[in-house]
Amino acid sequence: MEGVNEKENEEVEAQKHSGPSELGKWAEIQDMLKKRVITEDDFPWRLPSSQAQHQQLRYVGGVDVCFSKEEPSMACGSLVVLDLHHALRLVHQCYTVLTLDVPYVPGFLAFREAPILVHLLEKMKSTASPFYPQVLMVDGNGLLHPRGFGLASHLGVLANLPTIGIGKNLHHVDGLTRSGVKELFEAEENRTKDLITLRGSSGFIWGVAMRSTQSSLKPLFVSIGHRISLDTAIKVVKMTCKFRVPEPIRQADIRSREHLHKHQIGSI
Repeated sequence: MEGVNEKENEEVEAQKHSGPSELGKWAEIQDMLKKRVITEDDFPWRLPSSQAQHQQLRYVGGVDVCFSKEEPSMACGSLVVLDLHHALRLVHQCYTVLTLDVPYVPGFLAFREAPILVHLLEKMKSTASPFYPQVLMVDGNGLLHPRGFGLASHLGVLANLPTIGIGKNLHHVDGLTRSGVKELFEAEENRTKDLITLRGSSGFIWGVAMRSTQSSLKPLFVSIGHRISLDTAIKVVKMTCKFRVPEPIRQADIRSREHLHKHQIGSI
């Protein structure tokens, strides 16, 4: 794990390479795209049930971007699709490996990673794949973001796809803190609960902290990305959790690392 000082130094260096004018442009683009976010259910499918008269949710996608430890600018983007009707069986996987020249700047992760993931989605759509995801889980936040527009929302708007933000760490926004969430989970009245609503000081609901399995010691942070309500996002996440991290994200993460490793040793 990186030390705090090392991480802070990386962020300082990144911002040196992304001057005020560049960050200003990114902020303008975020503000423009943010206006297009839809925070309610906007899709033709229904959650799986015994009633077959409606189109049902079947194909749930997951995306992730991992980076080489030896060459930090080398990235591997992965898109996987799992079949809800067949015990989360993997039905599609695709990858892209490339070298990035866009630095990581806190609050602007999407400008580094979203183009990679949009490329994978467009590539899949161009082949008319029958497994194109009906909803996409993103290893990154949606509305639960310092600017209210994280990677999951950014990608959802660009791809015009229902997206769910899955955060493994909490952004400190609107008075929300990790220690505060921990205290809420440990409160006597919440000990049996698997969800804590993340209501900020302003009263705005940013998402939820979720104990995805009974054995989970650390919560996940689930938020709206685009074209889905928080209630539906929570239900989809619960349906796809075998471990702490929802299976679409877990598989995308595992497989992107494997693919990048194979690429680096020249076996693919």
